[in-house]
Amino acid sequence: MGLSREWVTVRASIVLTFAVAVLSILVGLIHISTGGVAGPLAPHVPDWVKQTVGFTGTLTGFAMLGSGYALKRGYRVGWYSTAVLLPLTAVQGLLQTSAFAYPLVALSLLSLPGLLINRGRFTRTYRPSPTQLAAGTALVTAMGYGTFGSFALRDEFSGIETVVDAFYFTVVTASTVGYGDISPSTDIGRMFGISVLVINVAAFAVALGVLLTPAIEAQLSKALGKMTDRQLDLLESHVLVLGSGDLTEPILEELADRGVPFAVITEDDRTARLFGQDEVPTLTADPSDVGPLERARIEDARAVVVATNDDAKDALAILTARQLNPSIRIVAAATQRENVDKLRRAGADHVISPSTLGGHLLVDSAFGGDSEEVADEIMGEEDE
Repeated sequence: MGLSREWVTVRASIVLTFAVAVLSILVGLIHISTGGVAGPLAPHVPDWVKQTVGFTGTLTGFAMLGSGYALKRGYRVGWYSTAVLLPLTAVQGLLQTSAFAYPLVALSLLSLPGLLINRGRFTRTYRPSPTQLAAGTALVTAMGYGTFGSFALRDEFSGIETVVDAFYFTVVTASTVGYGDISPSTDIGRMFGISVLVINVAAFAVALGVLLTPAIEAQLSKALGKMTDRQLDLLESHVLVLGSGDLTEPILEELADRGVPFAVITEDDRTARLFGQDEVPTLTADPSDVGPLERARIEDARAVVVATNDDAKDALAILTARQLNPSIRIVAAATQRENVDKLRRAGADHVISPSTLGGHLLVDSAFGGDSEEVADEIMGEEDE
């Protein structure tokens, strides 16, 4: 039982996916450059298939790296793509008929059970923004324009005979490499080549900017301890933790264990950076200001937790939260016992004094009492 808990985990699935990706790339490169070492299946596989799967195996490996990253982020689309790519890498390994590919086949098949067992752990949905959809559509349209247009005008070019030739010409032109093996031979062909160059370069530039900007923004926000606008837009039925203090980490650990989405608002830059490094959704701002709470979508939150080391700041944060969402449940921790009633009057539904609770539990445990029963009793007294 301990072995299954240790190895059949989400982390194991992610690590195995990356391992398959790297191995697929290496095996594909070895097969392309050397042809590999012929295995038992070599006489039964046509040569053109062996050559093709060498290239496709390398491409599949790079695609698997993307799937592994999506798995690491918890996206369901990453699970689906990995579930498709793992059998594909195994089949490609067999068709390569090289002894170097057999470890790839074995590792691909070994990775499948863990992935299937952990299917329910990858629940995040990926919703591309309208800008990303537009950029992707523009890129595909530009490539289609160049491919089918050059194929239709193949008589105006030297070297285009098939759709593959046309696609090759479009990619080479769009990348501005210009090998010169395919070139327009008439004025119409040259004008079309110019249009392909301009349209595809523009489409590539826009697509790369749109697709890479969120990733760069996310890394900068993570380093600075800030949430991106996209992360803020996705907040729903979450718990807002206002401020940071001695109780913050245990609170966040409990929320994470329960699978409850949450976000932290703190004005402590150092704490925000540390939370950002741990991938804790954090907004660096004053939790008693209206703007940050509205950005953190307090109107859609299920609860607010306030537990810093400063009861005065906690009272201000509670007042602001209650003003913005009168129906939200607010729970607070009072550092000083005499401030319990003050935090309630500020708008907290429940106020807990950790020092009082801890004192009761320690004394009761010293006399052999049931600590859980005492905790329930204290909670009942606090709520009255």
